[in-house]
Amino acid sequence: MSAPEDEERLLPLAQRWPRASKFLLSGCAATVAELATFPLDLTKTRLQIQGEAALARLGHGAREAAPYRGMVRTALGIVQEEGFLKLWQGVTPAIYRHIVYSGGRMVTYEHLREVVFGKGEDKHYPLWKSVIGGMMAGVVGQFLANPTDLVKVQMQMEGKRKLEGKPLRFRGVHHAFAKILAEGGVRGLWAGWVPNIQRAALVNMGDLTTYDTVKHYLVLNTPLEDNIMTHGLSRNLTKLSSFLFRGLLYKSSTDCLVQAVQGEGFMSLYKGFLPSWLRMVKGAYTVMGEDRHTPWSLVFWLTYEKIREMSGVSPF
Repeated sequence: MSAPEDEERLLPLAQRWPRASKFLLSGCAATVAELATFPLDLTKTRLQIQGEAALARLGHGAREAAPYRGMVRTALGIVQEEGFLKLWQGVTPAIYRHIVYSGGRMVTYEHLREVVFGKGEDKHYPLWKSVIGGMMAGVVGQFLANPTDLVKVQMQMEGKRKLEGKPLRFRGVHHAFAKILAEGGVRGLWAGWVPNIQRAALVNMGDLTTYDTVKHYLVLNTPLEDNIMTHGLSRNLTKLSSFLFRGLLYKSSTDCLVQAVQGEGFMSLYKGFLPSWLRMVKGAYTVMGEDRHTPWSLVFWLTYEKIREMSGVSPF
């Protein structure tokens, strides 16, 4: 065996198979984020199917008769009536979905950034390249994950059938996959993929593009280092950009960031963050179909950056 082959075998797995390692690491981060925020999704789904089931039974009188308890009371009701672990009932298909989706989009984005488009020698990465990369990463990730997304939705609908007293169609996740495949073939697993990838392209244009741009701007142009504080701040600014960068006071988002820090200090970037974050948590249930997207994404980015560091992989 030649010396180069011996040296390659001694390299860490993350260096020998970088794309596979990043796929697995992003899948791990997505699993943590899913477990941390799934109760929000379950509570939202229970509220939705509760209202729909009541409407089917009672017609227009459902609004008065349905036990609509709100998110907090619904979550507490699940714990009291069914047990604490029921807050994670049905999490398995959601984890499958996010492992494939997150792994696909993260590996695609980094490959486009590092290989196809390429960063400059000064590590500068033009915004237009980041926008294209984010959209393409969303398309690839969602296309790969469409079968798991379909199964996730079908499994969630089982809860509605149960409340309506109808027989369940699936015994579990693997049975759902097998039944969909048997009834619709391979193409059946990609039902509804066109609107799904359109939505994913827009979501990742906002998420990946903004996070990558803000993080590297902070690292290259401020005293901040590439650490958990910068990661959290970058993610917060990704969401804050939806209301911070408004009006005609600034030439661009970068100009707004610079003026805000110079004029009001660093902590002014967090002004109004808490109420806005809470509002977006509530609004995320209906905006672009991304359930609990704000807390999920925050947990994902912090976890992903940390496990990359622990695994010896370069920061995102």
